Amino acid sequence: MFMALLLFLMTILIFWQVFARFVMGSPLSFSEELARFMMVWLAFLGSAYAFRYGSLISMDLLVELFKGVWLKWLYVLIYMISIGFAFILVVYGIDMMIRVEPQVAPSTRLSMMWPYLAVPVGGLLIFMNALSLMIDTFKKN
Repeated sequence: MFMALLLFLMTILIFWQVFARFVMGSPLSFSEELARFMMVWLAFLGSAYAFRYGSLISMDLLVELFKGVWLKWLYVLIYMISIGFAFILVVYGIDMMIRVEPQVAPSTRLSMMWPYLAVPVGGLLIFMNALSLMIDTFKKN
């Protein structure tokens, strides 16, 4: 629901920016920047959501080759690699967020911490989803 709201607001802002620029002749100063920040959040939240439901682009060659218990261990390996990647996103995302916190965006005057916060939040959600999927894999017989 939150991602749908972000997409809706982003669409409204971009539409209004185009309308204000080409029809009114006076573009808004903040809408493009705010829409860009929303896009960053949407990308990281959407990737965590898509990971949870298996909607990300994948290579199914190995999945088709393995059967039974080997397929289960392949999924565990995939989830372990994903947990490692998510851990990197969280650690370095927090580091980046702290480094850019004093900077402010030119139009909105928001701290650059807010768009960069999407990186560790998305990484944390991917981490939790990978852990949950791994537990589900072990629960299956």
